[in-house]
Parts: sequence; structure tokens; C-alpha cells
Amino acid sequence: MADAPGGAGSPMRSVERAFDVLGVLEQARGPLRLSEVARRAGLHVATTQRLLNVLIARGYAVREETGYQVGPHVLTAAHTFLVGSRLNQASTPVMQQLAAATGLAVALFIPVTGARVQIARVEGRNPLRYVLPIGERLPLHVGAGKSLLPWLPEEERERVITEACPFTTAAGDRVTAAGLRADLAAVKERGYAVSVGERVGDVTGISAPILGASGLAGCVTVVARVHELTPDDTAPLAAELLRAAEAIGSLLP
Repeated sequence: MADAPGGAGSPMRSVERAFDVLGVLEQARGPLRLSEVARRAGLHVATTQRLLNVLIARGYAVREETGYQVGPHVLTAAHTFLVGSRLNQASTPVMQQLAAATGLAVALFIPVTGARVQIARVEGRNPLRYVLPIGERLPLHVGAGKSLLPWLPEEERERVITEACPFTTAAGDRVTAAGLRADLAAVKERGYAVSVGERVGDVTGISAPILGASGLAGCVTVVARVHELTPDDTAPLAAELLRAAEAIGSLLP
């Protein structure tokens, strides 16, 4: 008797499990042993081994002496996404203009499964001393993530808040679930988020969501060292940022 759609032995379930394993490898900071991949994916070791063998054969994973990690074909897939992304295409000239007008670094993020991922960046006049790689997964509850989180579905938003809170920012501020909800409500009301030393202690960011005809597409952010901006700089920078986000959104389907 054939398995029901989505059942334990169905092809669809096997695909889902393969993506679960790939997700574990993507989020790891280095190679993982088989048993650790299985534990994080919530799968039996034998099942995990079969799935890893398929991913290795397709170039999405590699096996090294110290364990398994993401393979080179992921780069090809990422390149194809960046080249074909309507958001990336629409954002590039606007981000360049914003960086030239403000002198600050400008970054573009998209929400991806409970996180945010940077897909583009334009440096300002004074490059930041740290470099955030394209494709890096970052949290939604701090920094630029706060300009995405209010526009996500309520169930997803509450899951992020519940899992993250309470937490302490890089600057040492303690944030509760109630405090984060209040902050997100204010973000949605004014249309942009401000973060001071939240993820990186000496960095200030101002972020605005990009809303296309289909809804939330991502967010655009200007970033500077804390000492480079004063409270009086926030309003004019936010105005520039909101115009940029609106310009990008107007070009999206």
C-alpha cells in the first residue's frame, strides 16, 4: 500500500528531511560529526547518513576529516538567487545613492525562516571595522531584524519573541518579552527601527522595511559607529531611509 501524501515514507517527507539536514549544516559554524547532525535534525543516524550521501553526491555537502559541512554547490544556488532577485536588482542603485548621500554603510536584508540574511551591502566613506558576510544568518529580535519582525505573521513573530526573550544586548541592556513587544509596536507606528549597541556594542543602525505590492520583501539599513551619530541625526537619516525603502518597494511586484 502506498504511503499517504506527506507520510513518514513519502518522497515529500524525504525531501523535507534532506532540507532539515542541509539547514543544520548551513547554521553550523564548522564541520559536524554524523551523530551531531542527526541530533540537531531530530533524525536517526542511519537516516541522516543516507540523506548526507545524497547531498554529497549533489555537491550540497562535503565530508571532511572532522565531519560534514555545506558543499560548494550552495554557492552556485546563492549566486543564481542574487543575480535573479528582483529585490536585489531594484535595491542596488537606491542603496548606492543612499550611501553616497549619508556617507554610511548600507545593507539589505531579507527574512528567512526565523532569521534575517544579508544579501547586499554598499560601503560608506568610513568602512566599518567588521565585515558582515553576504549570506550570514542574523537574529530578528535585535538590530535591523526589528524592522522586519513587526510585519511578519503574528504566530511567527510571537515564536521569535518567546524564544529570544529575555536577553541582554551587546551594550548590556536587559530586554523582556513585554519590552520587545512595546519596541516593535513603536517601530511599526513610526515605520523604522533604531538600534544602538544591540548586536554589536559600538554600532548604531537605522532600518526600514521594504514593502512591495505583495507585502514584506526585506529591509534596508544604514549603519555607523555609535560615536559617529548623535540623537539629532536620527530623524534626517530615517527620512532618507524611508524614501529609499519606498523607492525600492515601488519597483517590486
